Amino acid sequence: MPVKIETAKAPAAIGPYSQALKTGNLVFVSGQLPADPVTGEIPPDVAAQVKNSLQNVMAILEAAGSSADKVLKVGIFLTDLGDFQVANEIYRTFFKEPYPARTTVQISALPKGAKIEIDAVAEA
Repeated sequence: MPVKIETAKAPAAIGPYSQALKTGNLVFVSGQLPADPVTGEIPPDVAAQVKNSLQNVMAILEAAGSSADKVLKVGIFLTDLGDFQVANEIYRTFFKEPYPARTTVQISALPKGAKIEIDAVAEA
């Protein structure tokens, strides 16, 4: 039976979903917008948004007893693939070799006008 993971160190879910679910030895982190967990504000700068989204993912992983070095797969959703290089630069500061498997796609829009959303699968 999956266990719900929830932390105040990441924004609360804005819909009918969990921040993450842990089942067996895996943690599935829902897509994290770049919202500040306290204020809910999203910075206008894409680099700050990438950093915030990744910090939110890391906070949830920590709450699940996991960490960046246990991440197996990351999904990055950008509203503009022109921000791909900026996302890569920030991403490199959160992960080390061997980097997690990853998918990066451009999508038309995200909630709250965000420019990025990031999800992850990790070992617990």
